[in-house]
Amino acid sequence: MIKSEKQENKGILEDSINYLEQKGFENIKADIPGYETPRTFLRKKSDVKITPDIVADRAGIRHYFDLSLKSEKPQLLKSKWRFLEVFTRMKDYRFKIITRKGHYKFTNEMLSDLNLKKNLIKI
Repeated sequence: MIKSEKQENKGILEDSINYLEQKGFENIKADIPGYETPRTFLRKKSDVKITPDIVADRAGIRHYFDLSLKSEKPQLLKSKWRFLEVFTRMKDYRFKIITRKGHYKFTNEMLSDLNLKKNLIKI
């Protein structure tokens, strides 16, 4: 999810964090009050900042999570996902996408546009 949509979808982000806690994830960082903010990446030659929605550890492996909700700016979301995919592959981390009912088609279309094959976490 892009930064401008985080405040209006705060409840969905909290539901996702609760789900991850139940699945055994620890050291959860999220871009909402009450949690430590994950590392922010600055895109060169522009003022675009990329912050993953959730970062958590499980079994010694760091996982980056991003929420996929219908967006009015899909191009920003695509560039964020592409960056996170490349970054996590370089560092041998995991990148996963969380989505909700009503957003599956949008998410699958975005993934096919990027040629990414991901198993979605459906909450």
